[in-house]
Amino acid sequence: MDDAVFDGGVQVSPVVAGALQRELVAFLAPLLVWLDVRLDRRLVHTFVSTIVALLEWRNRAHGLLLSELGAYVLDPAHAPAGTKRLSNLLRSPRWSANAVLAYLWQQADRRLAALEASGAVAVLLWDSSVLEKPESLASPDLGSVRSSKARRLTRIKPGFYQPPRRPIFVPGWQWLGVLLVGRSGQSGPPTVAQMRWWTNRGPHASDRRTEEGVMLRRLAQRWGQRVCHVWDRGFAGRPWLDEVLARQVRFVLRWPGRYKLLGPRSGWQPAKAWQLARGQRSWDHRLLWDARRHCERRTGVLALPVWRPDDLTHTQPLWLVVARRGPGQEPWYLLTSEPVHTTEDAWQIVYTYARRWQIEMSWRYGKSELAMESPRLWSWERRQKLLLLATLAYAFLLSLLAPPHHALRRWLLRWWCHRTGQRSREVSTPLYRLRSALSRLWLAHLPSTHPVLQSSG
Repeated sequence: MDDAVFDGGVQVSPVVAGALQRELVAFLAPLLVWLDVRLDRRLVHTFVSTIVALLEWRNRAHGLLLSELGAYVLDPAHAPAGTKRLSNLLRSPRWSANAVLAYLWQQADRRLAALEASGAVAVLLWDSSVLEKPESLASPDLGSVRSSKARRLTRIKPGFYQPPRRPIFVPGWQWLGVLLVGRSGQSGPPTVAQMRWWTNRGPHASDRRTEEGVMLRRLAQRWGQRVCHVWDRGFAGRPWLDEVLARQVRFVLRWPGRYKLLGPRSGWQPAKAWQLARGQRSWDHRLLWDARRHCERRTGVLALPVWRPDDLTHTQPLWLVVARRGPGQEPWYLLTSEPVHTTEDAWQIVYTYARRWQIEMSWRYGKSELAMESPRLWSWERRQKLLLLATLAYAFLLSLLAPPHHALRRWLLRWWCHRTGQRSREVSTPLYRLRSALSRLWLAHLPSTHPVLQSSG
């Protein structure tokens, strides 16, 4: 869209609304072409209308309820017909969740090629989360998940005391995601590479190690050493480290300080990571931005060669990069396969791990803004389809954060989600406000894409 269009102010809203709808269709074009060969054209129209409805209907408790989305797929007067169309789309056997996953692969392939062309280092951010359904009991696919909400609400606050207690488990599903980003914060927004949901009970039962192993095998076969994988402490341990080394992928893994490694400073005896780094002076200090606390921290860095505790022949050398984040903050012990010989090499490993906060923001956005915990579908396949439709809506919003859409974003935030205050003006990636502005714009100016047909199929 020509940037001169936005000089017209709020009067060009109908033009921008239609252009954004065409932008969404262009974003989904490869997937829509595939669907058009296999599905009735009305279902393909419903597919696009569902993505639009997911962006328009903002409600954390009911965001993915079919009865609510039906009023946005068509209009409030024909909400039952819209719900039926959406149901027909989800239960159609002529397409599966794998079609959306394949499309996400293609999008990630294009983003990886763009990062390589620009000379940026490609990073894959891994993490796992849960979708909690504490009030649900009937679905056979509901497994036991450790409640992150209960853990957050029962966390001890300064000035308060609470006796230690066991973790709280509730019904729900497990969630594994991978985002593709550049190492530098200037390389653009993240791209959704894969999203998987699984359960540990019922007819579709699986386990964490199997699901993570399948994901690692697919990524290693597809991209090899073109990308650097980043994992948090939840992946640390000898079984996962052995599998990663067997796949020969590049990685940065946050290693718990109490976990043991082998190094010359311990007399080639297994020692805890913090013991290996004890007494070592930092090579350099820099001010790093703490994305969680929104402040800068003076951070020191050092690196030392290490090996696995059982690697007595020293055949697979690794590096342990230690980032000391100041008093009262636990250091980062970053285990990596990347060679670290200089201070700048060590800082690059720290910067790579710092990008991992992007996927934490993705979990928060999926649960709070896209209502990922609200589906009420009995079938496992249909539930996955609906969750992946919400993932496509999220991927489209991320695409609007790219530099070519800068003028569009400023116009949307200025005229459809204006906020006062310094904090709102300085937010670098206002994804929440962007979705709010897009929702209001489409609700006001986007006409229905469907005629009301006699058959609601």
